[in-house]
Amino acid sequence: MTNRAVDPFFAHVAPDLPRPPVNLLRLGLDPRGLAPPVVNLADVRAVFRARITRQLVKATDPELAALCEELLTADPDPENTTSLSIASDIVLPMVIRLRGREPRLFSTITTFRTPMDITLDEVAIESCYPADAESAAYFAPPGSDSRR
Repeated sequence: MTNRAVDPFFAHVAPDLPRPPVNLLRLGLDPRGLAPPVVNLADVRAVFRARITRQLVKATDPELAALCEELLTADPDPENTTSLSIASDIVLPMVIRLRGREPRLFSTITTFRTPMDITLDEVAIESCYPADAESAAYFAPPGSDSRR
């Protein structure tokens, strides 16, 4: 299901969660999933919930609408504290606690909008990148030059 680059993220995930069909939002927000090592979890959840809310407004598929409702009500943050302005979530900073370190990442989503092809209109690709040189070195293969 994963590759070596993401194996550390999935090391502590409950074995029953990543079963097909895997939904990364569900996996990411579940306290037994990817949520525990996220240092700035309130920020990440706030951005995810804002994205889900936008999806719910456009959802015509009842299955998607049900998933959005599930994710919006799952495990709410009691303090609801976030340091981010979620009005614009083009870039999402994340700090992950892994193996005693805290590499910093940023995530961005690429979406395709076209009136010609409805299937492309539903494609969204989320990519994570190291936010600094130390984080890039953390994720680089041993012996590689992460400065490239």
